Amino acid sequence: MASRRTRTTARLEVSSDRGVFMISVAAELAEMHPQTLRMYEARGLIEPKRSPKGTRLYSQEDVELLRRIQEMTNELGLNLAGVERVLDLEAKLERAQARVDALERRAEELKAEVEKLMAARDKLRGELVPLKHTGALVPAKDLERFRIPVERGE
Repeated sequence: MASRRTRTTARLEVSSDRGVFMISVAAELAEMHPQTLRMYEARGLIEPKRSPKGTRLYSQEDVELLRRIQEMTNELGLNLAGVERVLDLEAKLERAQARVDALERRAEELKAEVEKLMAARDKLRGELVPLKHTGALVPAKDLERFRIPVERGE
């Protein structure tokens, strides 16, 4: 009886923003010519990472962006100036959304803090008593100190 060998291979997880594809591979994945990638880089539409020797290294995110650029130009009819504007507006929208999210988180924190302060205020309100002759608020437990002695024979 023949023995069967099983081979296990380790799967390497790579961050989607890590530059791993050389220009020829990235161009093939994006279904465009490598010179097009160079032109997009020159226009500032894409910024690949660089190896220590200066080789362009494209990430999975870069390839997806290249595909989006191609979609905008081929299917939507945008020129590269239009693509630049769309990408710029998307980046601004993303930053604005991040700011809104941060402000909403801060608003929730402040709301919780206000609720705590109001609870503390309400607790103190029950413990404070106004003095009739001055109107000052004093803790109820200290009220005996502020009693005005009543003179006999009035």
